[in-house]
Amino acid sequence: MKKILLTLLALTVVISISYAQSYDPSGRQVKPSKSQLMEKYFNPITTAVPFLMIAPDARSAGMGDIGSCSSADANSQHHNPSKYVFNKSKFGISFSYSPWLTSLSKSLGINLAYLSAFWKITDMDAIAFSLRYFHLGTIDFTDEYGQVYANPTPNEFAIDFTYARKLTDVFSMALTPRFIYSNITASYDMYSASGKPGLAGAADLSMLYEQDFRTKGMENSTVRLGINISNMGNKMTYSSNASPEARDFLPANLKIGLSYTMDFDGYNSLAIMGEMNKLLVPTPPKWGRDSITNERYIISGKNNRVSSAQGIFQSFYDAPNGFKEELYELAWSFGLEYSYNNLLFVRTGGFFESKYKGNRKYLTFGAGLHYNIFQIDVSYLFSVSDQHHPLEHTLRFTLSFDLKSFNKDEIRKQDKPQGKLDRL
Repeated sequence: MKKILLTLLALTVVISISYAQSYDPSGRQVKPSKSQLMEKYFNPITTAVPFLMIAPDARSAGMGDIGSCSSADANSQHHNPSKYVFNKSKFGISFSYSPWLTSLSKSLGINLAYLSAFWKITDMDAIAFSLRYFHLGTIDFTDEYGQVYANPTPNEFAIDFTYARKLTDVFSMALTPRFIYSNITASYDMYSASGKPGLAGAADLSMLYEQDFRTKGMENSTVRLGINISNMGNKMTYSSNASPEARDFLPANLKIGLSYTMDFDGYNSLAIMGEMNKLLVPTPPKWGRDSITNERYIISGKNNRVSSAQGIFQSFYDAPNGFKEELYELAWSFGLEYSYNNLLFVRTGGFFESKYKGNRKYLTFGAGLHYNIFQIDVSYLFSVSDQHHPLEHTLRFTLSFDLKSFNKDEIRKQDKPQGKLDRL
C-alpha cells in the first residue's frame, strides 16, 4: 500500500510541474508570461450535452465528485455501475435534486433531477436504471432588433439501463446503454437553420476491483480500483441542415479512481479516494488562414472533424502543443468520507482542472444521515479558482431508500453493529 501511495504522489508531482520556457537573444532561458502561456495553451474542449458529466448525487458531490471507487450505493449508475454487485443491499432507490447556476441568477430556474434504482438478482448479478432530467429554465429568444419573440423552456434528459456481473469474487464489469434527448433550441429555427431536438445513443463500459484484507490495528481494510468509460456514442446535432462532420461530440470520458477504506473498529471508518478524469474527445487544432486563398489550414494538432470512434483514440495524442497539453487535459480530484456506525457521514473533497481547459477548481463539503432503510445526503460547493465561477454555492440533495432485505427481522440483524463494543 505504501508503494501505491508513493507512486500516486510521484505522478501528481510530475504532472503538476510543467512550464514552457523560451530563450532571449543572448541564449538565456526566460520564463513565459502568464498571458503568453494562456495564449499558447488555452484550448478548452467543448461537447454537446455536458449535463451528462454533472455528478447528480449529494454523496459524491461532497467528495469532489468522486464515485468510481467509492463503496456501492444506489447512485453508482452515474459513476461506476459495476459497483452494484458489491452492494450489500438487495434493492435500492434514490432521488437527487440540485438547483443549478444559482450564483448567476436564482430566477433562471435551472435545476437537475436524478432518479436511480438497482436490484441484485443474485449475489453475482445486478440490474439498474436511471433517469436524468435537466431543466434549463426560461430563455428569451430575440430578433436582430432585440425584440423578444419567444420564451421557450429548453430541457434535456437521459435514460439508461445497466447489467452488472461479478466475474470473480473481487472483480466485476457492467454495460450501460443510454438514450439521450436534448431540446436546447426548443425546436425554434436559429441562424437560418431548422432547429430540432438532438438525439443520441451511447453506452458505458465499467469495471471494479474490490478487495478486503486485514491490517494490524484495524478491523478491516478495503482497496477499490474503479474504471468507467462513459458516453461512447454517435455525434449530435440540433439542425436538420448540419453535415455529418459538423455534428458535436458527446462527452465521452475516461474515469479512473483508487480508494482505501480503513475500518478502525465496528463504529468508525475512513475512506481516502483519488480520481482522474479525461475527456475522450478530439482537441481542437490551431488554425491559420492562407493570405492568398483565404482558406483555413491546420498549423498544429489534428483535424477534429472525425468519427466518434476515431475521436476516442485520437484524443490521447492530438493536442496542438504535444504531450504537455495532453497532461493539461487531465482533471484530478480527491475525497474523504468518515462514517460513524453507518449512521453519520462527514465528507470533503476537491476538484481541479487546468486553467487552460476550463479552470474548474472547487472544494466540496457534505454530510449524510442514515437510519434503517432511509438516508439523506447534502453537499455544498465553493470555487477556489482565481475567477468568478458559476458553480459557486451549489447545493445538492439526495434521498435514498436502501433495502438490505425484504424481511424486517433481517434488516434489524444486518443493521446491528458488530464491533468490539457490541461483542462485549
